[in-house]
Amino acid sequence: MYTTNASRGLPRHRSRHLTERYTRWAMRGVIAVLVIALLWLVLAFHLNGQWMFALLFLVLGGSLGVVFTKRTLMSHRYIFPAIAGLGVFVIFPLLYTIGISFSNYSSTNLLSEERVRDQLMSQTYQAEGNAFDLALYPDSDLVRLYLESQEGQRFVSSPLNVANQENRQIGVQPADAPPAQEALGMRDIIQAREALQGLRLITPDGNELRMAGLRQFAPMVNRYEAREDGALYDRRDDRLLTPDPSIGFFVADDGERIAPGWPVNVGMANYTQIFTDPDIRGPFMQIFVWTFVFAALTVVFTLAVGFVLASLLQWDQLRGKAVYRTLLILPYAVPAFISILIFKGMFNQHFGEINLILDTLFGVRPEWFTDPWMARSMLLIVNTWLGYPYMLLLCMGLIQAIPQDLYEASAVDGGGPITNLFNITLPLILKPLTPLLIAAFAFNFNNFVLIALLTGGSPDILGASTPAGTTDLLVSYTYRIAFQDAGQNFGLAAAIATLIFLLVAGLSLLNLRLSKVKV
Repeated sequence: MYTTNASRGLPRHRSRHLTERYTRWAMRGVIAVLVIALLWLVLAFHLNGQWMFALLFLVLGGSLGVVFTKRTLMSHRYIFPAIAGLGVFVIFPLLYTIGISFSNYSSTNLLSEERVRDQLMSQTYQAEGNAFDLALYPDSDLVRLYLESQEGQRFVSSPLNVANQENRQIGVQPADAPPAQEALGMRDIIQAREALQGLRLITPDGNELRMAGLRQFAPMVNRYEAREDGALYDRRDDRLLTPDPSIGFFVADDGERIAPGWPVNVGMANYTQIFTDPDIRGPFMQIFVWTFVFAALTVVFTLAVGFVLASLLQWDQLRGKAVYRTLLILPYAVPAFISILIFKGMFNQHFGEINLILDTLFGVRPEWFTDPWMARSMLLIVNTWLGYPYMLLLCMGLIQAIPQDLYEASAVDGGGPITNLFNITLPLILKPLTPLLIAAFAFNFNNFVLIALLTGGSPDILGASTPAGTTDLLVSYTYRIAFQDAGQNFGLAAAIATLIFLLVAGLSLLNLRLSKVKV
């Protein structure tokens, strides 16, 4: 005999088999729902013209269905979420940024060509003819539109509900005088403005009147007329607009580009502009050099301060090491943005504590935010304060790992603290510390928060055609081009971001190679 499940009267192995079957079907149902949701996203992005996002979710949905339905790929199910997250949040944004760098994507070239054409076709202008003053008169629960021109022409509409958005085109009849009721006030006209803007009033002679102001209707006609070859005829200025796919604009006969435009592929134009346009090349190279200098000096200063303090904390005669260690690591525990904002107030040129102390002791008041060199010095001082606790922790751990026998042997040979420092301590900690120093360099290479909160890139570089400051790093310079420039040149910003990625990727590869060095 075999045991049975008391609750169902079934054999235990059969009950377990049913449970496993239900679990499998439940998992398949969840996977099916996820795949259907992803395919719905694919369709939605495709219908909106976002083919890159549609391709992303198509690949994601397909791989999800394959990995979780084939038993031979069961081992890959555990790493699939990590790989999917890597693809969605790292690889795809990187490829998308690189793709944008080869386009003229900007605030003026943002919409698709179809939407640009639709937007131009929706523009109207006031044709020659009388403008009519508008008044609304109540009629039971409805209202009448009363129009009167300066020449004495009067028209009145039949009673209508202006809130009814379906009444797009209505006729008006001549009138000898305004209705007898009291006209509604401006507040009522403002409330009905959206509905009034959608009305087309047809006069007895066939003219069409549209809302030309808050209290006016006038003969309004479409400004552009579509031609069979894709060009647009400008009725108001009597000129022909031809679409130019090489620049993404409609171009008039006189060469004027009509905004808005649409994104097009411009090849290496953004990259060549960085190095050939003097107004961009000069600020870019200045910021490029400063970015390297800033990152390198930050690493040197933080390492020097951290190493000296770590060496002092290892001094045998020093009492209260735990207290000193806690106090020295406190800047690392405080959020960086709080410390930066505090320093910004302390370095204030007129009311900051630092200038008050310097003025009292030495009679000087440095212009920390207006002088380029003083602003850069301020950045290095603040960043050294923020970064030295990290180096302190690293150096303390590495110094404690050095065998004490080496120092004892050095003492027997007559070596002192300076000899031990340069012949024992530094050589033994530099090799394991090198990859970490490179990582710190890469971090400070893209230290956007410090620049954004402390100086904002100021003072500005004179003569630059893009927003550029003497304290900008490449990452903050890219941000200002993309989001603070009047043109918001996303293509140029993406090109600079791609160059930054190549530099940081090179540093990461170097870091990996150095990490393999055996100490």
